[in-house]
Amino acid sequence: MRLARGLSRAVTEFGMLEDGDRVMVCVSGGKDSYTLLHLLRELSRRAPIRFELKVVNVDQGHPGYPKHVLSEYMSREGYDFTLVEEDTYSIVKEKIPEGKTYCSLCSRLRRGVLYRVARELGCTKIALGHHRDDVLQTLLLNLFFAGQLGAMPPRLVSKEGHVVIRPLVYCAEEDIAAFATEQAFPILPCDLCGSQDNLQRKIVGRLIDDLEQKHPGIKAVMLAATGNVRPSQLLDRRLWKELGIAAAIEDDGTPLVPAARLVRDDAGPA
Repeated sequence: MRLARGLSRAVTEFGMLEDGDRVMVCVSGGKDSYTLLHLLRELSRRAPIRFELKVVNVDQGHPGYPKHVLSEYMSREGYDFTLVEEDTYSIVKEKIPEGKTYCSLCSRLRRGVLYRVARELGCTKIALGHHRDDVLQTLLLNLFFAGQLGAMPPRLVSKEGHVVIRPLVYCAEEDIAAFATEQAFPILPCDLCGSQDNLQRKIVGRLIDDLEQKHPGIKAVMLAATGNVRPSQLLDRRLWKELGIAAAIEDDGTPLVPAARLVRDDAGPA
């Protein structure tokens, strides 16, 4: 199965799981987190190490949120499930003007809740359901709107010391969608931001999908690029200094940026 292979590859290559881990799997009720949870449970049954799963959902106070659907599914499937009720919805609606996107504040508030719950449950890892397409969208969002090169790290340590993992980084969204349909996961809608069609992430997502239609395989190439970085061909002088790169050299031996210029710029105005 392609999804299982992708998850196993990510877990292995980035050292996401260790023997004795207690992993908090964050589920939103969407196709991605359902798939992540299903695949991690299957991996736990055949992996050479032992780890346990704690499943957590945050009820953020959205009007009409059908939390019973998720609770009933988790009970039926035998998961160790915790439903956390935190009314971040009211805060977001109060702070964000009508017509503006809610995602940034909403995600920050939810992340704070999840970090707190991870500590309370004694979890050593926090697993999120971001997949390949999320990584590519973030890459272009940063490039187009933030003026930086960066995507979503498969494994990171937060400022608070939490280890966050993204085991689906090699998995394609279309494969996840097909699997979710096959498994008949009870999908919950996101009524807060799901209807905001002007989100930059949605626009970038459509751009990437259009490129994939015109040039099949381009998503795979883009993802490969995130693992094939050429620091000497970028303009980040801090990175150059960290890696001990004196200057980039043309094929004919001509420096692209003279080393003396780099030193002078780093030291301040000449």
